[in-house]
Amino acid sequence: MNLVSRVISCPHCGHNQHVHIDTSCGDQEYYDDCRVCCNPIHMTLLVNDANRTIQLFIDTDDEQLY
Repeated sequence: MNLVSRVISCPHCGHNQHVHIDTSCGDQEYYDDCRVCCNPIHMTLLVNDANRTIQLFIDTDDEQLY
């Protein structure tokens, strides 16, 4: 398990909170509830092993483009 800790802002209420990301599973898409307003936060994790980088995108579920 390869955990990375990041601080994110809730897209609903703006509260900063720490999240722990497991990068060992590659690209992921999941939801986590805000610890303050309890609204779901949509997170998309992109892991680039070749460049040893990760990108974490945070949004509300209704901001996604189809």
